[in-house]
Amino acid sequence: MSSISMSKGLEVSVPNQGFEVHFNGVLLLQHTIEQPAFYVGYGEESIDMYRGNFNIKDYVSERVALRYTQVQEENGEYRIDLRGHEQGERVLSLQVKVENDRLKLEYTKHDTKTNRFWVRIAADPTEKVYGCGEQLSHFNMRGKNFPLWTSEPGVGRNKNSYITWQADVKDKAGGDYYNTNFPQPTYVSTQKYYCHTETTAYADFDFRNDSFHELQVWEVPQYMLFETAETYLGLVEKITALFGRQPELPDWVYNGVILGIQGGTHVVEEKLAKAEEKGIKVAGVWCQDWQGKRITSFGKRLMWNWAWNPQEYPELDTKIPEWKNKGVRFLGYINPYVAVEGELYKEADQKGYLARNQEGGTYLVDFGEFYCGVVDFTNEQATEWYKQVIKDNMIDFGLDGWMADFGEYLPTDVVLSDGSDPKLMHNAWPTMWAKTNYDAVSEAGKLGEIVYFMRAGYTGVQKYSTMLWGGDQSVDWSLDDGLASVIPAALSSGMIGCGLHHSDIGGYTSLHGNKRSKELLMRWADMGAFTPMMRTHEANRPNDCFQYDGDEETLEHFARMSNIFVTLAPYTKALVRENAERGIPVQRPLFMHYENDPKTYDIQYQYLFGKDMLVAPVHQEAQTEWELYLPEDEWIHLWTGKEYRGGTVTVAAPIGQPPVFYRKDSMWKDLFQTVGQL
Repeated sequence: MSSISMSKGLEVSVPNQGFEVHFNGVLLLQHTIEQPAFYVGYGEESIDMYRGNFNIKDYVSERVALRYTQVQEENGEYRIDLRGHEQGERVLSLQVKVENDRLKLEYTKHDTKTNRFWVRIAADPTEKVYGCGEQLSHFNMRGKNFPLWTSEPGVGRNKNSYITWQADVKDKAGGDYYNTNFPQPTYVSTQKYYCHTETTAYADFDFRNDSFHELQVWEVPQYMLFETAETYLGLVEKITALFGRQPELPDWVYNGVILGIQGGTHVVEEKLAKAEEKGIKVAGVWCQDWQGKRITSFGKRLMWNWAWNPQEYPELDTKIPEWKNKGVRFLGYINPYVAVEGELYKEADQKGYLARNQEGGTYLVDFGEFYCGVVDFTNEQATEWYKQVIKDNMIDFGLDGWMADFGEYLPTDVVLSDGSDPKLMHNAWPTMWAKTNYDAVSEAGKLGEIVYFMRAGYTGVQKYSTMLWGGDQSVDWSLDDGLASVIPAALSSGMIGCGLHHSDIGGYTSLHGNKRSKELLMRWADMGAFTPMMRTHEANRPNDCFQYDGDEETLEHFARMSNIFVTLAPYTKALVRENAERGIPVQRPLFMHYENDPKTYDIQYQYLFGKDMLVAPVHQEAQTEWELYLPEDEWIHLWTGKEYRGGTVTVAAPIGQPPVFYRKDSMWKDLFQTVGQL
C-alpha cells in the first residue's frame, strides 16, 4: 500500500486499484475492487400521498459497482475518477479536500441517466449512530435503515400494533418506526465524527452492516461533509456552526405553562380565571382556533384562513392587550396552506401565488374533508405576500407566538413557479416554511420576543426554527408514538442542532378508541416541567380526552408543576443561552457528559437536562416506583435529598415526583433544593 500524502488531517492511501480516506485518524472510505464503496444506478419510483402519508415504491433496474479508480493529487486535494469497467468511461468523479477544517467530498456525475447513488462509509461493529433529524422510535439507529422523507409520522408508528393496523386499514395513516416530520441526511458517529450529505432528494441511510453504513440517495448529491471533534459537546458545536443556531427564547416563556384552549373568548376568560384561582402559573394561552374551526370525522379541525375570526373570538382585539398586561400572552396557529373557503385563498389564487397542477389549474390538497391551496415558496412574490400576512394578521394584531404547523405535505406532482422538481423540493419545503416565519418575525423586529414552534424540518431548519415540538403523539403509553417517544425525539434532533424541544402535554391523536387518561396527562406534565417550554393540547377530540381542568386534583397538579417550571427558570434560561451561543442542546443524551460509561449510549428514555440534572420520566401507566440508570457521579434525588453514586437504582415515583436527580457539586444546587421542596 502506498500513501500519497497527508494534508490538514486528510490522508489518502492508494493500494492496488483502490483507495482509503482517513480524516483526523478516522477511516471513512475503504474502496477495493472486491469491496467497492461506490455504486450508481437507475431507478423508477412511484410516490402516492394520502393526507400527508406517503406510499413510496422504487424499482431499481440497474445498479453498477464502480470498482475501478484513478486517484490524482494536486496541492493537497485529490480527484478520484470511478468506473464500472476497467476500460470503461468514467461514471463518477470525486473531489476530496479539506475546506474550513471539514472534509468535503464533491461529486460530479458523467452519466446523465444515473439517478441512484450509494456510498458505503467505513464502520466498526461496535459503533453507534445518532441523528438523522428527529427520530422517535430509535435514538441509536445502528441495526436499522432509515428512509429520510418528511411526512406525517403516522398513527401508532408500529406496524405490529393494533392501532397502527386500524389506521392503515381505515385511513392509510398508520406509521412505521422511521416516519418523521423532520428527517435530515446527517448522522453522528461514536467515532466522534458527523457526516452530512447535501441533498434534498429521497434518501435511505442503512446502518445494518457491521463494516459499513450504506447511504442511498435518489440523485448524486452535491457533496458530503465530515468533521471530527474530541468530545460530543465539541461535535454538536461544530454541527451548529455549520447549520446555524436557534435564538434564545423570550423571557415570558418561563413564566409558566401555555394553556391550549379552544372555544372562544368567553371560554378563555373562564379558564384563565379558574387557573389563577388554583395557583397555576400561566405564561400564555394558545388558541389554535383563533381564526375559526371546522368539525370533521377526524375531530375538531381549524378554518385555514389566517385572520382573526370575530364570531369565534369576539373582542379578541381588546382582550389580547388586556391579558398581556396581566402577564398572559396570546398564541395562535398558522400553516403554509390556505383553505378554498377563505379570503386568503381567493387573494392568493387571483395573484398567482399558489402552486399549480399538471393541467395549469390551482393544485388542491386533500387535508381530510377539506381542500387547500399550496402557497408557492419558490415564487418570491408569494413568499413576501405570506410574510406580510404573518406581520399584519398575527404580529401586528398582538400575537406573541404560534404553532407553525405542517410543511411536509408538498405533493410530488405539483408544478412550482420556478420550474424546480417537486420531488427534490419536498424535503426542502419545511426549511423554506421555517425561513418564512423567521424572516417575518425578524423584519418586524420581534426576534427574541415571539416564539413559533414547528414539527416539520430538514437541513438548515436549525437557524430558522425558534422551537420544535414533537408532533402529533398518540394519547397513550406506547413507546413508538406515546409519551416515551418524545424523549428520543428531543435527543436525536438535539444531536444535529435543534436543541430546543417540547411536546403537546397529554399528546394529540385520539382515534380508534384511543382516549387520553387523567394519569397520562399528569405524567406528561411531570415531564413537561423539565423541558424548555410547557404547553398543553386539548387533542383532536377534546371530549374524549381528559383535560388539565378536568377535576380539582389535576388543576392542583398543574399548579404545582407550573410552579416547579417557573422556579427552575434561571437554570433553564442558562441552558437555552448555551444552546444559542454554542449549539449545546437543552435535553442531552447521558453520554454527552459521561463518554466513558458504555451503558449511557443505549439509554433513550432518560436525558440530562443540561449538565447538572438527570430526568427519567415515568412513561408507563400504574407505576409507583421507577428503575433508572445513573452514571458514576454524586447524585442527589430531587424530592428526598438522598445521595446516590451511580448504577441502576429504583426510586419511589408518585405522580408529581418524576425521577429527577441533580449533581451534588452543581453550582445550581441551592436552586435545585428549592425546587425539591415545592
